[in-house]
Amino acid sequence: MNLKKIFVEGTNNTFIQFFRSLFVGGIATVVDFGVMIFFREVVHLYDYIAIVIGFIFGLAANYIISNLWVFSKAKVNNRVLDFVVFAVIGVIGMGLTQLIVAPFATEGIFGEGFLVTWALIPFVQPKHYYIIGKCVAVVLVYMWNFFARKFLLYNKTEQAEDEKQPEAEPSEPEQHDEKDNAEKKSD
Repeated sequence: MNLKKIFVEGTNNTFIQFFRSLFVGGIATVVDFGVMIFFREVVHLYDYIAIVIGFIFGLAANYIISNLWVFSKAKVNNRVLDFVVFAVIGVIGMGLTQLIVAPFATEGIFGEGFLVTWALIPFVQPKHYYIIGKCVAVVLVYMWNFFARKFLLYNKTEQAEDEKQPEAEPSEPEQHDEKDNAEKKSD
């Protein structure tokens, strides 16, 4: 497998898409984290609000880059519907993120998280535990997002060039006996 197939050419190969999606997820995560930390630390919004705003920006970056580089053909030809399903999968991921971050948060819809109360994470100030929670969430939610989008949104019916099976050699013409020939003549 050469680098051009991995990084440039369109493909339906799940391994290559997963690999590319790591880069896309990395870019989207940087956008997500950057926006989240800006709104939490500079604007001083609650953890959960900052996480949602970061998520929206990360989702937009992920959708655009995924459609340009990772997935080659959507099951639906309607871009609006495609984005809505993409976003719904992301919103489910957001819900998972909220549940995963909850034990780490200093404030929010569930109150103070139990890991903050118990102060179980050494070398990190409790007010920054939400960042650790977000790191845990990124890994788990990445898996959900990739596989849900791969199997719900993008076709695998058309194989990419690197996945196509060689065509079988043409078989010999079928031999018909005299009885078949007689039936054809009588029709």
